[in-house]
Amino acid sequence: MQKASNAGRGIFLMLLAVMIFAVQDAISRYLAETYNVWFVMMIRFHVMFVAVILLALRRGPDFRSAIRSGMPKLQLFRSLLLVTQTCLIVTCFTKIGLINTHAIFASAPLIGAALSVPILGEKVGWRRWLAIAVGFIGVLIILQPGADSFSLMSLLVLISACMFATYGVVTRLVSRTDSSAVSLFWAGIVGGIFMTPFGLANIVPIAVADWPWMAILCVTGMGAHLLMIMALEAAEPSIVQPFAYTQLVFVSFIGVVVFNEELKTSVLMGTPIVIGAGLFTIWRTAVKARAEKRAALLQAGGR
Repeated sequence: MQKASNAGRGIFLMLLAVMIFAVQDAISRYLAETYNVWFVMMIRFHVMFVAVILLALRRGPDFRSAIRSGMPKLQLFRSLLLVTQTCLIVTCFTKIGLINTHAIFASAPLIGAALSVPILGEKVGWRRWLAIAVGFIGVLIILQPGADSFSLMSLLVLISACMFATYGVVTRLVSRTDSSAVSLFWAGIVGGIFMTPFGLANIVPIAVADWPWMAILCVTGMGAHLLMIMALEAAEPSIVQPFAYTQLVFVSFIGVVVFNEELKTSVLMGTPIVIGAGLFTIWRTAVKARAEKRAALLQAGGR
């Protein structure tokens, strides 16, 4: 009963997190279109900069443990990936819309599964490789290379997905020596410093009416990440991760209702293929993890 309760709580928290992420993306698009990506992202990362410092200071004498990394070069690389990818995808929101961007970006978990082989040394079986290949067929259907509607901005979304997937895999790599608090600290500090010159070079006055939206943007970003962490702590990743794809539903609703976006046939055809491949990859990963756990227990019991 407890496990079922935890699973339900984890699913609820994940759904709440992705709903907030969808709202955050909509606000990002509005503010970036109204002002510019660099200035808006500078404010967002400056707030994160201050937040991670305050969180580290709250640890008191344990302050250094919240900032010292066993892999500083990888932490720097990972943080630069995050801030660059964030600016890139928000730019794509303003150019090709929320729906088209997220449809292509849904390929990130598949890219992450492929990258886990060379970076983490993980083994990916033929079934998952087949799912990755099928997923990219779905991406090609969405992109429609060679068609009149093809946009180079769509390729930038794919690059952004590759960057985010790399960020995720590198985050798992640094977690071997660094806590999540250390990774969060580095992301906030590097992001705040990196965005400062670009933001100041594109500074513009913000209307009083838009400051609440800016505040909501910053709060939703940190809040959604916290909810996602809580979801993964409440239940197994294999249970809650599939529900992350519901963000496409929330984003599509906001895109159509708020921004008057259009659901293209290519998106309607390709997105289910990408999501299906991603869900299969998550399922196979969970099956493999359970099999390895059972084998380890049997081996330990036989000693």
